[in-house]
Amino acid sequence: MVSSPHEAMHRIFQEYPSLFSRLSEVLGVDFPQSTSTRVEPTDLTETWPIERRVDTLLRIETENDGPFLLAIEAQGRKDPDKFASWAYYFTYLLEKYRLPTMLLIVCQDRATAQWAARPVPLGAPQWPAMTLHPLVAGPHNMPVITDVAEARKDLALATLSAITHAGDPDVGVILKTVSAALRDIPDAVAEPIVELIAQGLGNRPAAQQWRNLVAVDLSFYKSPLSEEIRDEGREEGRTEGQAKSLLLVLAARGVEVNDETREKITGCGDPQLLSHWLNRAATASTTEEVFARG
Repeated sequence: MVSSPHEAMHRIFQEYPSLFSRLSEVLGVDFPQSTSTRVEPTDLTETWPIERRVDTLLRIETENDGPFLLAIEAQGRKDPDKFASWAYYFTYLLEKYRLPTMLLIVCQDRATAQWAARPVPLGAPQWPAMTLHPLVAGPHNMPVITDVAEARKDLALATLSAITHAGDPDVGVILKTVSAALRDIPDAVAEPIVELIAQGLGNRPAAQQWRNLVAVDLSFYKSPLSEEIRDEGREEGRTEGQAKSLLLVLAARGVEVNDETREKITGCGDPQLLSHWLNRAATASTTEEVFARG
């Protein structure tokens, strides 16, 4: 599984194309209610040998106001070069589809979100030809969802909340809320949520908390991630048992074990090495003999 917060921040809109209707309410922007949404090709390449791709592109239909395009970009850090790229995406899509076009930037830290949200004049300082002003979703304006009923009512928004707050202290309570909301949810519904959140958390500390929640709170749930976590848990249980057995054998034989040695044994995650040490402990009179090479 690709562990990429960038992918999760925009791919969630591919999994749940109607999410923007709810998100626009949260962000306080009055868009017409959508009647249907479809994912469009993201390739914006022209005849020039330069490939340009927007992260996710949606065509959103409305009942009375006609369709509009939503280009979604995941942004992990400040990058001044992005303003020109975003302006290109916007004008290219406007020219190609001749539809109202919106640009949504999804971020995971407040500084990047505030940077992306400010209006940027483009052109000569004396007379800017246009002003880039994208809609931005990030930890500064996404709700912290801590109510299980609220999360269950809108699992897609709760998932986006967890992803955008990935680096915040609040993310732990959001993750617990989402895991509780997923109980008794069909696997087909739970699977993309479990995987998207794992992807969105990347290598942040909260990623391990989510893995633990999936392994414990969602122990009924079967997915590549949950099976991987449970396999790790079984392996950890095996090595923990071997370490305890080794310490018991050494204690029974009167071999002195200092704190450093105890930490070395309990911290070892290699079952083959622990098994090798355990065999040696049966005849060793010192810990040096247990750990000796050869």
